Amino acid sequence: MILNPKFPLYLPGVENTNNDNVTIIGASLREDTTILGYFVSANGGLEVKIQNEYNTKDYNSFSDILRKFIQDNQLANVKRLTVAVPGPVIDGKSSPARLGWDLDIEEYTRDFGFEKGDLLNDLEASAYGMALLEDSDLDPIYTSGHLEKGNVAILAPGNGLGEAGYFFDGKNLRPFATEGGHSEFSPRTNVEVEFYQFLNNIYGIVSWENVLSKTGLFNIYRFLRDVKRHPEPEWLAERLAQGNFVEEIYKAAVEEDVLICKIALDTFVEFLAREANNLVLKLKATGGLLISGDIPQTIREYIDKDKFYDKFKISDKMEGLLKNTPIYLIKQNHTALKGAALYTAYYQN
Repeated sequence: MILNPKFPLYLPGVENTNNDNVTIIGASLREDTTILGYFVSANGGLEVKIQNEYNTKDYNSFSDILRKFIQDNQLANVKRLTVAVPGPVIDGKSSPARLGWDLDIEEYTRDFGFEKGDLLNDLEASAYGMALLEDSDLDPIYTSGHLEKGNVAILAPGNGLGEAGYFFDGKNLRPFATEGGHSEFSPRTNVEVEFYQFLNNIYGIVSWENVLSKTGLFNIYRFLRDVKRHPEPEWLAERLAQGNFVEEIYKAAVEEDVLICKIALDTFVEFLAREANNLVLKLKATGGLLISGDIPQTIREYIDKDKFYDKFKISDKMEGLLKNTPIYLIKQNHTALKGAALYTAYYQN
């Protein structure tokens, strides 16, 4: 994997030959699946030698998963470790709410004998990993070219709502994490006020993550079913109870033309455009907007790009800025895993 020139990342260690042929274990932690990879740095990029998935809930700690990965693949003398986590990282430590684990990179580096270790927010890691994407991995919603010079926003609904950005320093893009997904959701229409009140009774404070995530899509669906009384076919209730909720909603909307599922997806996409608008304005992301995450990848064919763009650019005074912002859907998975490894390989000289 080599760097895409459209993403001029700040990676000062790329020119340092001491960072070539370095062995790295990368990990991307999620509440359902944890992915680990064994990488070797080479020519400013990465070679993936091994990649395994583990059911996160089967383990009591990340150390247990890491130990199994090393044993399963008979690895020895690996130089560096990098871990992407779904939560804020402060001083090399993180306690992601969805994992229920306390993570400390110094502990893993010491206990497993790595020379260097890094702990990154998963969406910050994804921002690095997007520099390894090929042009075919970018599905344009609005653009005729590529990312422009300027800050770039990243919005990623999945198990939670990830938000991050790139600061453009005049030459390079510098990824950074945010916890913007936990900012408070606000309704715009009378129906949305009803939806807010429905969520307020459940959560108290209603965040954007309660709307734009796998749980958020379920919240939209059950509001339509339980409050607005849209009928739910019996066969659909059985599928939703047994399968992947997002995939089943998508299939029911596209293949079976089930109205409640179509309204749920339409509502989700409209909220996605609204929060994309918020994020671009707050980061002044004139360089572009990247939309990633499990849900947009699953429903990508359903998204009406013109409608999304029309909803995205609505503003009181900033429509001129918004309507010229390039927007891409990311089609590739595992950018957090690869990005974390890229960071650990080349961020420092």
